[in-house]
Amino acid sequence: MKNIKAIIFDAYGTLFDVNSAAEKCKDKIGDKWEGFANYWRTTQLEYTWLRSLMKRHKDFWQVTEDSLDKSMKAYEIDSSMRNELLDLYKILSPFSEVPEVLKKLKEKNFKLAILSNGTPPLLNQLVKSNNLDNLFDDLFSIEEVGIYKPDSKVYDIPIKKYNIEKDEVAFLSANTWDVSGGGNYGFNSIWVNRNNNIFDNLDYKPQNEIKNLKKLNDII
Repeated sequence: MKNIKAIIFDAYGTLFDVNSAAEKCKDKIGDKWEGFANYWRTTQLEYTWLRSLMKRHKDFWQVTEDSLDKSMKAYEIDSSMRNELLDLYKILSPFSEVPEVLKKLKEKNFKLAILSNGTPPLLNQLVKSNNLDNLFDDLFSIEEVGIYKPDSKVYDIPIKKYNIEKDEVAFLSANTWDVSGGGNYGFNSIWVNRNNNIFDNLDYKPQNEIKNLKKLNDII
């Protein structure tokens, strides 16, 4: 992969473990914690897509709260845990290899940024709580355009900021629909397939597939 000037990362599920909030409460939730975490995430994403289609935008934190409320009812989680789960979601844990990989990429003088559904306050808190804020040049939020991924206006954001060509961007996501969204837009999209999933049929095949970020330095 040549002529890459900027490496753009999705945040949730790619750099940060979206299940870590529920996992930290597994002693209280019990064995159903993982099913609950997956249901919460799936509902959260569905709400972003549905709100985009309906043109009834709510920011990602509001969507996260709404999807949590449904998930807690579905899994019969005591309502007293709501605030604890939300507080933990604000400081999700990064995957283990993330800090070291980002440091090495930073040393190579790439532009490093996050492009996320998350709101600016959420993204700022997320990277600062994990001591990663000094590694990113920018934290781009869909709130700049008021519609969720995979709308093409979202992928426009870093292109306009950096004044570079689409094929000068390496875009990484663990979400197949996001990889396809960025790839169909014109990015060099890389799929971070952390869970041995099958790629969706959305008219795009990723430039590369990696299990985690450790292989990224070999690709770029």
